Amino acid sequence: MTNTLARRQSALPPLLEQKLYEALAELRTGTITLLVQDGRVVQLDRHEKFRLTGMYNWHGDGI
Repeated sequence: MTNTLARRQSALPPLLEQKLYEALAELRTGTITLLVQDGRVVQLDRHEKFRLTGMYNWHGDGI
């Protein structure tokens, strides 16, 4: 059962594997969310955060 489960979990559709790899490769800080419906991945969202450093004392106390 464990071997079957491990094989099943690692078998991603080629397009999903490519898009997930691209999203991870380009992401520095943020999240990747997979939307699953009926056991199938239907959407991949990448939310990237940009950290603003050195913004203090610029039109106020900072961000």
